[in-house]
Amino acid sequence: MQEINKDLLPKHIAIIMDGNGRWAEQRSLTRIAGHQKGIKRAKDVIRSCRKLGIEVLTLYAFSTENWNRPQKEIKTLMRLLKRFLITEGNQLVRNNIRLNTIGAAEDLPQEVNEVLSEIMENTKDNSGMVLNAALSYSGRSEIIHALRKIASNVKTGTLNVDDINETLFASYLYTAGLPDPDLLIRTSGEQRISNFLLWQLAYTELYITNTLWPDFTETDLLSAIEDYQKRERRFGLTKDQIKRTAAAKTKT
Repeated sequence: MQEINKDLLPKHIAIIMDGNGRWAEQRSLTRIAGHQKGIKRAKDVIRSCRKLGIEVLTLYAFSTENWNRPQKEIKTLMRLLKRFLITEGNQLVRNNIRLNTIGAAEDLPQEVNEVLSEIMENTKDNSGMVLNAALSYSGRSEIIHALRKIASNVKTGTLNVDDINETLFASYLYTAGLPDPDLLIRTSGEQRISNFLLWQLAYTELYITNTLWPDFTETDLLSAIEDYQKRERRFGLTKDQIKRTAAAKTKT
């Protein structure tokens, strides 16, 4: 097992789980078999992050663009999602994980939404880790959604235009109250963020691996975290400023 510093763990890890279809094609299997393997991998990674002490894990499970896939595949994906929620619901409770969704979850089939709502209710008081499931999610749509709510509040007089700043805007996003991702992992080697967390990823460290999602193990997760811990996160500051800030924190 890789050596990682438990004091330097990313608080929030976001993952673009990519490569299920290619994994299946390489083995002459159906795409559905790839998705089934991918769901198993998601379960493993959730448990690994909880064991490590990660505070927030966001998984890009289904984008708004995914609705354009063949209807047969969409129906199967929704069936697999429902099965995952049913089988993992008790595990989330036992492992003190709070399930949250980001995206237009109302677009999901009613039977999926019912199970989703039940598990979110059952885990709402859990404090060990937040699991964000990005379902029917679009980064651009999230920003538009926030802008509409802000515009509505300005129109009704409950919000002043001069009060709008980055902090206020973030409070209107699906991830309100949660830290922005420290680390984004994308599997399968694709070097793009695919309309994912466009606002929140402003200062996120990116880790891209050629490993296809169904092959992504705890060892790969630890490698990503180890790589993250080797980076210097400056947020626009110079090295000297970082050192002075660190020194000041040590004195206090």
